[in-house]
Amino acid sequence: MHIYEKRTYSIKVGQMENISDLYAKEGYPILEAAGLADNLIGYFISDTGRLHQLIHIWKFENDAERRKFWAKVYANEEFMEVAGRIRALIETQEVQLLRSASWGPQP
Repeated sequence: MHIYEKRTYSIKVGQMENISDLYAKEGYPILEAAGLADNLIGYFISDTGRLHQLIHIWKFENDAERRKFWAKVYANEEFMEVAGRIRALIETQEVQLLRSASWGPQP
């Protein structure tokens, strides 16, 4: 059974456009070029409820694959340079591991 990693970043008020630009123009293209975007289910921006949140959902075969994946991301110097600029726009980060319920669709 797959596991899903939900990363929720609370963005500083007024910085969503800046962080979106960084991901769109630099961060995501770097991940994609390095073959690190295959596990990505999607990026989402909150529109109701708790606002100013950027959410990533990733899919992995197991926790060992997840840990290996993030080690590759952190070893990518080009992405980590962009990540440093992204971090400056983030107030908090929450990481949640999920598994899909057996009775519903399997994403």
